[in-house]
Amino acid sequence: MNNPATPSETPTSTARAPQAAAEAGTAPLLPGSTLGVLGGGQLGRMFVHQAQAMGYFTAVLDADPTSPAGLVSHHHIQTGYEDPQGLAELARLSDAVTTEFENVPAAALAKLAEQRPVSPAASAVSVAQDRAREKAHFVACGVPCAPYAVIESAEQLAAVSPDLLPGILKTARMGYDGKGQVRVKTPAELTAAWDSVGQVPCVLEKMLPLQLECSVLVARGADGSMVHLPVQRNLHREGILAVTEVYEGNLPTALAEQAVAAAKSVAEGLQYVGVLCVEFFVLQDGSLVVNEIAPRPHNSGHYSQNACDVSQFELQVRTMARLPLTQPRQHSPAVMLNLLGDLWFADGDTAQTPPWAEVLALPGTHLHLYGKREAKRGRKMGHLNITAATAEAARATALKAAALLGIAPF
Repeated sequence: MNNPATPSETPTSTARAPQAAAEAGTAPLLPGSTLGVLGGGQLGRMFVHQAQAMGYFTAVLDADPTSPAGLVSHHHIQTGYEDPQGLAELARLSDAVTTEFENVPAAALAKLAEQRPVSPAASAVSVAQDRAREKAHFVACGVPCAPYAVIESAEQLAAVSPDLLPGILKTARMGYDGKGQVRVKTPAELTAAWDSVGQVPCVLEKMLPLQLECSVLVARGADGSMVHLPVQRNLHREGILAVTEVYEGNLPTALAEQAVAAAKSVAEGLQYVGVLCVEFFVLQDGSLVVNEIAPRPHNSGHYSQNACDVSQFELQVRTMARLPLTQPRQHSPAVMLNLLGDLWFADGDTAQTPPWAEVLALPGTHLHLYGKREAKRGRKMGHLNITAATAEAARATALKAAALLGIAPF
């Protein structure tokens, strides 16, 4: 179940000595402590790499023996998220615990919180796991969102206002990367769509005329301190993030400031501790509405690994270890390209390695692959960060890289 570190790598009693005080109050967890993470995907892997770079030991709980994070962690507990023995082992090994996946059962986080500091808290994650609760939270925070209706019964379905059509029916739970979503134009299509998802609780959102999408990553400490990354301008294709562009002027200044303020309001309302991504739509009239939250680092923040002096993963380490939060500084304009498994099949049905050497010959390119054993269409295999002295240069290089990889221009 557990792949322990060698004795020379295992934290000593001296390294663990300060932790009793830390658990009792607000003292930081210093390097030499062990940071645990529920979930073994690529976000966990990048968190583990960052924690290790800062001198921490790591423990990952994920049932997959080849999980990207588990393969690089000091400890890999190979059980399901709700396995009592696995959770007990993670609590035993770790001085604090976080999550890298929003659909980790909130009950598992609550169970761990009985023994160790957990961030984000189960209460915050449970809001992000339920679109109806998420929308209600936005309203309570005074942050505008698309007009919507909750549909949990035939009576609520029948009572839906025609003003919400055309709209998008979204399952209230277990939806990400465009999954669990159906576009509907008429009451008949809405009824059919609700039937098609099994009549599970849903949210119907009115479709609005979109100009673009953006996101904000905020980090909030247990002491209430808060910092943020620059506002990210995002392009999605088929519900999956494809391109993120971050540079001064990527959005009007007033709009960017509004997005940051709204994201901080959402985090404050949750009494959130950790890294939180808040995604927004910018409408054709220039107004801003919130779309959804992700209680973890996010694809749109990957550029921070190479373009900022503090990355989103370092912020994740700092928040859970109760270290000081310093405002990140972006030192280079950046473009991030999401690398899906489709790129391995550009020439047919047989997987072939993309032309990494040609891509990396371009100035300012930084390749991040996730250690997944097999490429599959639609599977997130990695990302490419492009940095440059100017936004124009970063974008030009990104377009060259996209052409080499078979990614559509943007």
